[in-house]
Amino acid sequence: MGHSHSHSSTDVACAMAHGDVPVPTGERRLVVVFASPVALQLVHLAAHVGYECVVLDPEADLDGVPTVRSAASAGIDAATDVVVTDHDRPELGDVLADVLAQPARWVGVMGSPRHTAPHVAALQARGLPAADIARVHRPIGLDIGSRSPAEIAIATVAGLLADRAGRPGGTYEVQP
Repeated sequence: MGHSHSHSSTDVACAMAHGDVPVPTGERRLVVVFASPVALQLVHLAAHVGYECVVLDPEADLDGVPTVRSAASAGIDAATDVVVTDHDRPELGDVLADVLAQPARWVGVMGSPRHTAPHVAALQARGLPAADIARVHRPIGLDIGSRSPAEIAIATVAGLLADRAGRPGGTYEVQP
């Protein structure tokens, strides 16, 4: 009949304590940039497949999720994937430049491939070299026609898992 305590259903730490979410693998870390509806779904789903998750947002907190204010305090290492969930935030360039100064395994920004990627100009304006800017993936996730925050999170986590496994992440094709 559910939990009798007052934690929200989105509290990942609480879910882990109750055995609802696996303990992180130690090899999968995810820093989700900007507290957003997609970020909430992304952290929830990624935790279920063994990611240790943290949200990086200069201002806002995400309910029930560990949140840090800067890339330097996010613990980004070679096992860390970074996903930016909002490309319209004015802090995009500053936060992404700080992320790229860290040794992240993979960095991606959500956004439609039909529109110009605003992070490129933002990083160029901050004097980042082309090689650093090229580390940023966009679009990200598997092309499953995602619309809702949960669908976007599923596509994103599936894409990260495929990339880690060295797989293309497409559909299976029957071999003749």
